[in-house]
Amino acid sequence: MLDNTSRTRRPFVLAEAVTLLANTPRTLDALLRTLSDDWLAAHEGGETWSPPDVLGHLIHGERTDWLPRARIIMQHGEAQAFEPYDRFAQFAERGRPLPDMLDDFASLRAQNLRDLAALQITPADLERRGRHPDFGPVTLSQLLATWVAHDLDHVIQIARVLGTQYADEVGPWRRYLRVISGQQG
Repeated sequence: MLDNTSRTRRPFVLAEAVTLLANTPRTLDALLRTLSDDWLAAHEGGETWSPPDVLGHLIHGERTDWLPRARIIMQHGEAQAFEPYDRFAQFAERGRPLPDMLDDFASLRAQNLRDLAALQITPADLERRGRHPDFGPVTLSQLLATWVAHDLDHVIQIARVLGTQYADEVGPWRRYLRVISGQQG
C-alpha cells in the first residue's frame, strides 16, 4: 500500500483541469443514463444522496459556484466575498427525469468551459486571490483545482452507491472491493 505522503502530486495545469472537467458529464452519462429507477434510487442510508441527488448538486454548482466564483476573483479579487454555497439546493431537482438532468449538466458544463476559456487565464491570474466566506483567501488555481477534485469526489460517491448495491452478492470478494469495503489502497 502506498503512503499518501510519499506520492508525487501534480501541480495545477489549467489545460489538464479542463480536460478532466470536460470528461465528467460523459462519465456520468455513461454510468447512469440507462439504469433502472431502482438503481437510481439507491443511496447509502439516512440522509445520504442518490445518484440523481449528486447530479442535481453538480448542476447547482455549475449554475452558482465554480465559474461565478472564478469571475469574482478575476474582476474583484478579495474585495468581494463569494456568495455562500447552498450544499442542499439539489433537492429542488428531485423528480426531474434523469436524461434531462444529464443533458442539462452537459450543456451547463460545456458553456462554463467555454466561458472559462474566454477569461483567457494566465499563469499570473492563477495566483489571484478571492475571498471564500468560510476559508478566507483562496487562489484561482485552488478554486479550479477544487472544481476538478469535487467532480472526482462525486464520481467516486456515485460509484460507491452503485457498487454497494451488490455488497452482499459479491461473497468473499467483498474484502478486495474498495468500492464496497471502503478500504484505501
